[in-house]
Amino acid sequence: VFIAQSRASGSHRDLEDEELTRIFVMIPKTYTEEDLREKFKMYGDIEYCSIIKNKTTGESKGLGYVRYLKPSQAALAIEECDRSYRAILAEPKNKSSESFEHDYYSNNMRQDLRGNTLPFCMQPEFCSFEKLETRIQEPISKRLSVVSRLPFIQEQLFALFDLVPGLEYCDVQRDPHTNSGYAVIQYSTAASAIYAKYKLNGFEYPPGNRLTVLFLEDGNDSSE
Repeated sequence: VFIAQSRASGSHRDLEDEELTRIFVMIPKTYTEEDLREKFKMYGDIEYCSIIKNKTTGESKGLGYVRYLKPSQAALAIEECDRSYRAILAEPKNKSSESFEHDYYSNNMRQDLRGNTLPFCMQPEFCSFEKLETRIQEPISKRLSVVSRLPFIQEQLFALFDLVPGLEYCDVQRDPHTNSGYAVIQYSTAASAIYAKYKLNGFEYPPGNRLTVLFLEDGNDSSE
């Protein structure tokens, strides 16, 4: 559809350059540009590969671009590559890359959670509590603490944790001395809290900022 529209528009070359030949992928943080090229060269002639890095630390964000010489090659890569790469057509370079990365993370997180939320008993990680208990060496409760090195925005954090059903409240607090983020989250059931911790502990939100999610005592009997 993109190719047909561009040919009809009279600005075929511009659209090819900006929208049809460059793809955006999620990759392991250990990948180098050579690794990325090796994985995607089977789909066509690559003009360049680039990995998005944290401006402060120089570490990979686990995201990258691959630009092909032809739109058909980019389309083939999106269709044929492993689903774990979450390959999509990249936004034109004139759009803020940070905004695009944030949207990409948010959309993929939303798809992950909506595709895997209820019923809990249908999921392997919740059918096998013996394995889960070996990972969680702390009392389980319906209440969570969320810590971040960056301050939280109430509406954004609420929207993120509200993707897990049963959110009762989200209370964002800020340390005026460190400017770090801290919030208390409570769900209606322990199952929702367990799932939120399982999915969101270590999640980067925004990209490059890792969340720490822990259980908080809520006064209830954790043996339930």
